[in-house]
Amino acid sequence: MSSRGKSGDGVSPLSLRGLRAIRKRLLAWHDAHQRDLPWRRTRDPYRILVSEIMLQQTRVAAVIPFYLRFLRLFPTAGALARARETTVLRAWAGLGYYSRARNLQATAKRIARDGFPATYEAALALPGIGPYTAAAVMSIACGQPHAAVDGNVRRVLARLLAEHRPSRADAQAEADKLLDRKRPGDFNQAM
Repeated sequence: MSSRGKSGDGVSPLSLRGLRAIRKRLLAWHDAHQRDLPWRRTRDPYRILVSEIMLQQTRVAAVIPFYLRFLRLFPTAGALARARETTVLRAWAGLGYYSRARNLQATAKRIARDGFPATYEAALALPGIGPYTAAAVMSIACGQPHAAVDGNVRRVLARLLAEHRPSRADAQAEADKLLDRKRPGDFNQAM
């Protein structure tokens, strides 16, 4: 982090501004203004995983019909695991980045065989799952305290830290400090 991002005693600006106040205001805003989205109506980790994979580099409005249709075809990880790849790719058509569909099916095969991962680290070991997706799914579906940091979160943190663009490591460290550990899934979605 640049020298602007730290006070003389090494304390980040977020802690100086009152982490509790920021958390409280952000969650209050989320509670009052969150959009009603189909993946927010479930705690099923498979369905949340599908939404997170679909939402990568795709607008929310575009994902909703694909998500609903995809889950009608493949309502469980087992159903997706058993499907022919051509059927999965046909259902994915229009979302682009077909490697996401292939990785999602490979992940579904592992989940069908071994069950859904119990930890963030185990989720990271799944095909095509990176730190953001693992944190998002494990916090939203399982209530695990992992801050999900993507480009949008980095922009929010840049404003809070008065940084032009915090490094990934600095952004993750600050997001981890800011995370509401009682409501990590809601907090990540609010960010």
